[in-house]
Amino acid sequence: MSGVVVVHGGAWAIPDELAKASVDGVKTAAREGSSVLRSGGSALDAVEAAVRALEDNTVFNAGHGATLNIDGEVELDAIIMDGKTLATGAVSSVKNIANPVSLARAVMEKTSHAMLTGRGANLFAESIGVSTVSADSLVTEYERKEWELRKKYMTGVREDFNLKWAHDTVGAVAVDCAGNVACATSTGGIRNKMAGRVGDSPIIGCGGYADNLSGAVSCTGHGESILKVTLARLILLHVEQGKSISDASQLSLQTMGDRVQGAGGAIVVSPSGQWSATFTTVRMAWAAVERDVLWFGLDPNEKQEEMLHL
Repeated sequence: MSGVVVVHGGAWAIPDELAKASVDGVKTAAREGSSVLRSGGSALDAVEAAVRALEDNTVFNAGHGATLNIDGEVELDAIIMDGKTLATGAVSSVKNIANPVSLARAVMEKTSHAMLTGRGANLFAESIGVSTVSADSLVTEYERKEWELRKKYMTGVREDFNLKWAHDTVGAVAVDCAGNVACATSTGGIRNKMAGRVGDSPIIGCGGYADNLSGAVSCTGHGESILKVTLARLILLHVEQGKSISDASQLSLQTMGDRVQGAGGAIVVSPSGQWSATFTTVRMAWAAVERDVLWFGLDPNEKQEEMLHL
């Protein structure tokens, strides 16, 4: 098996003016992750590289381009998980860090903890020499304008996911040639969130989960809803009970809609290389590389393909 990588750029009502940039962004990130696998890198290396590419792209709500909280500040969350050992690292409410996913990996590999938050996470970053960036460098002009607009016309967060106001998470899952799986998820959270609010993204079993015995998942959507149903773990529970990757995702997202009226999406890969990208929001930008084919989509039931140019 040559390995598979799947990425998403968030499940929400992506407006037409961001559609092409969103699809181009996930395709680039999927190529990045695939390139790591082709050069002998692990699934863990691949998901980190893919998510870093998404964090560096201002189209997405993670790293550069993140949303602002109610105080007009950027607070970032991320998780990474290794399906071989169940090792995980996460950070929440970190500031001035361009690539939180790499800081999450450092938490996993250089501490005895699974998650660091806020000031503690930033102090840890400083202690291991992670360079910080100015807060303003992470904020786009587009986000500043949207934030000002939303301050004047506040609606409920859940309604935001059915309008174009919401801006969501990024993530990646991969399986390498050794059959090891990994996941990574990163986000700037919800626009106008309370300071210190943490959603599903950095929470193990919610924003992501990876286990070589069942698969790897990265979730996206309304964070509080995903937390309530522990979406990533719920999907893998259905897989463990014999459901296909696709059916497990659809069933779990349906459960989230039925029980807590939440919309979202998930990308999943199995240790054998089966994969899916599923969502209940209006749109989700996603891409996958399997062998020499790059798959991608944005609208429901859309699945386009092109040959990967190596």
